[in-house]
Amino acid sequence: MTVGEKIKSLRLEKKYSISELSEKANVSKSYLSYIERGIQENPSVQVLSRLADNLDTTVDYLMGQPMMPVDEEWAGLVDEAIKSGISKEDFAYYLDFMKFKSMNKQDKQ
Repeated sequence: MTVGEKIKSLRLEKKYSISELSEKANVSKSYLSYIERGIQENPSVQVLSRLADNLDTTVDYLMGQPMMPVDEEWAGLVDEAIKSGISKEDFAYYLDFMKFKSMNKQDKQ
């Protein structure tokens, strides 16, 4: 399935007309039509991002990457971390620390 076919399918699932989606995503109606019909085969990441946001999907999915199912427990933990005030930088630091710790553990084995 092409990018345009995926966008059209998701748009129809959400019962949006081309006009509605183009307005919501701030993409011209003619450009969106070109994407859906395969005339424009390589839209910019910015356009794909705006369309994906309004279609409740990801740019990765539109570009052919499978969507990973969301583990509700992990989603809850991340939500709790955000609500408790953890910043993206702190979260990234923690992930880097865990990778470092895991690598050191493997080196010792």
